[in-house]
Amino acid sequence: MSQTSRPRAAVILAAGKGTRMKSSLPKVMHPVGGRPMVDWSIDLARRAGCSQIVVVAHPSQGLLIEHIASLPGDIPVAFQDPPMGTGHAVKCAADALSGFQGDLVVLYGDSPLVPADAIEELFASLEEGAAVGVLGFATHEPGLYGRLITSGHGQLEAIVEAREATPEQLLVTLCNSGVMAAGAEDMFRLLEKVTNDNAKGEYYLTDLVGLARAEGRRCQAVRCAEEDMIGCDSKADLAEAEAIFQARCRKQALEDGVTLIAPETVYFSYDTVIEHDVVVEPNVVFGPGVTVKSGAQIRAFSHLEGATIGPYASVGPFARLRPGAVLDEAAFVGNFVEVKNVHMAEGAKASHLSYLGDGEVGAGANIGAGTIFCNYDGFFKYRTTIGEGAFIGSNSALVAPVTIGEGAIVGSGSVITKDVEAGALAVARGRQVERKGWATAFREKMTARKAAKKKG
Repeated sequence: MSQTSRPRAAVILAAGKGTRMKSSLPKVMHPVGGRPMVDWSIDLARRAGCSQIVVVAHPSQGLLIEHIASLPGDIPVAFQDPPMGTGHAVKCAADALSGFQGDLVVLYGDSPLVPADAIEELFASLEEGAAVGVLGFATHEPGLYGRLITSGHGQLEAIVEAREATPEQLLVTLCNSGVMAAGAEDMFRLLEKVTNDNAKGEYYLTDLVGLARAEGRRCQAVRCAEEDMIGCDSKADLAEAEAIFQARCRKQALEDGVTLIAPETVYFSYDTVIEHDVVVEPNVVFGPGVTVKSGAQIRAFSHLEGATIGPYASVGPFARLRPGAVLDEAAFVGNFVEVKNVHMAEGAKASHLSYLGDGEVGAGANIGAGTIFCNYDGFFKYRTTIGEGAFIGSNSALVAPVTIGEGAIVGSGSVITKDVEAGALAVARGRQVERKGWATAFREKMTARKAAKKKG
């Protein structure tokens, strides 16, 4: 937001029932890129410099209301009940914005891909004298979209709903996205003049353009790409939005110097950070909260979430990193290893078939195949600490809370329940007993018994 801009606020419309989603989850809570769609709109408003944000919801949307309350920034929720159109929805936010003097943008909780620079253009149109700015997009199949009727230089004369349009107006391909900006005082004043005298009997936000033009004031259309304005009313729409998001992430990663061996098989989240010279093999999923430093390698079929991967570290193939996993430089997590809330220091290794949960692994320590951090007793979680240079033999169970000292060795197959001193060897398993000839005698006895049973 420029220093000369007026204060900005946003109203996010999220009261739709989303019946086409066929889901008990509120429509705007469905995720794209690993976060709820409504969070995309809230983030968009913040990036556009909005100091106040109001979400309009239906009182029945308990999960959405609780989610908004959990977010930082004290975002008020205004209720629309019953739903009577977009104009009515914005009016429901008036009390929450009482006393606000500045510019107001109306966003939608089911449109996750709207770019911040388009919203900036809308606000800029107000600064340049427009009473109302509307975001539009051109499409070859306008269908039931409202049409933006414009004159020279993008001046907006009217928004006509498809059901109300003349045959000539239906030929217009510049369509209304629904995103609109105006001075808050003007918007709420004009909304008082909106009627529901239309085919659906609803109060249309789009009527503000005609009302402003009737006062002799200028309105402005701002163009945006069609794919930026996708609204998600169904699972098919949701999948399309996800595909657009992923394609953009893959393109950006490649431009940033990341090697994606099979880009179409790699999936990103909204906050994935991957530095240059990282190699990502096929079929990798980055859940929310992942950072990968330069030179690291993420091998095929790995799933990462809430993890930080240091430079030149290696993950996978077939590895799972859960929240709190931190791999320092050149740490190694191999195939079928799961790491959760564990810090692996420089050069530490867990090459295969292990579960490491809640703990620390010192620099250069080696975790043998089949090792388990037994971190949960059914009620509480406990930590395992492995010192620098320690060696944990294969098929060991470390029962937390427990500390394995620096340079210590744990013998294969051990169940360790007590701390092990630095430099010590710990072996905790039953003594091996050998009975010569027992196996041969057993087989002869059982073979004879089986033969006798068949004869009988």
